[in-house]
Amino acid sequence: MQRRHLLTTGLMGTATLATLALAGCGSVKSLVGMGGEEKATTTTTPKGDHFQQRLQALEARSGGRLGLSVQVLGGQTSLGYREDEAFPMCSTFKLLLAARILHLSQLGEFPLEQALLYEKKDLVAYSPATEKHADAEGMTIRALCEAAVVLSDNTAANLLLGLQGGPAGLTRWLRTTVGDMRTRLDRTETDLNTAIAGDPRDTTTPRAMGRAALALLTDKKGLLSPESQKQLRDWLLASRTGDKRLRAGMPSDWKVGGKTGSGDNGTANEVSIVWSAQGMAPMMVSAYLTGAVKVESDGRDAILAEVGKIAADWYKASKR
Repeated sequence: MQRRHLLTTGLMGTATLATLALAGCGSVKSLVGMGGEEKATTTTTPKGDHFQQRLQALEARSGGRLGLSVQVLGGQTSLGYREDEAFPMCSTFKLLLAARILHLSQLGEFPLEQALLYEKKDLVAYSPATEKHADAEGMTIRALCEAAVVLSDNTAANLLLGLQGGPAGLTRWLRTTVGDMRTRLDRTETDLNTAIAGDPRDTTTPRAMGRAALALLTDKKGLLSPESQKQLRDWLLASRTGDKRLRAGMPSDWKVGGKTGSGDNGTANEVSIVWSAQGMAPMMVSAYLTGAVKVESDGRDAILAEVGKIAADWYKASKR
């Protein structure tokens, strides 16, 4: 098994690991379309007013701002609420980061079984997997991806960011390769979780995140090979960090694989791919809640569980 030492003059510094980034991407001069808060937007839905009213009531209960995009693979309708407004990503970016690493491995940049060595000084808050291997044998790139997605390990995410050019490297890939012109990553863990109202840094829109994630996970002619797609789906399905969020509001016999995110300023998010028990096409649910200061953490989880129920109800109604 190959091993690679991470130089630690700033884990995410491009001078540290710039040679590992894709060549020819250029620098990010401007980041497009990250406007401020807008009027709630909607899209065509079955019994749309009913679903919008339920979402508006949840938003009012939270005291914050709720965003939702529900997209079905191959579907002609979708459910949206503030889906083109910017929301803090928090740890939901780790889904995209893992996809980026899988893509780089496919291109021959590095094998997933290569080990990365790191030190205790590289550890940041909430690193349940990486803290066990610092100043020791390190972890393989595959294991770091698993830790970042399944456990939301923050140091794992930072190490992987350094492997592909830092936050700007992920944003470049989203712009130039994925075609996502809204999502942007500017900082590393745990600084990216400040979720300051109106701050465009480290944000996405529910529609942009849902569209990118659905394509990366399911597109048969997309960037990821079938093997990489399956690996990413398996990591999402193995994660239990969202058990009280979207999954909690959906039928128990549906398969739900998600990536959560939490931050300051009453912020709680989840992006999940969902398969119904009836074998219908999968749907991508991207739910973002910020400024929800009227409720505590458990209350935000409960609101996202209600969002999951609304998404499931809409999905079933759309197939009648």
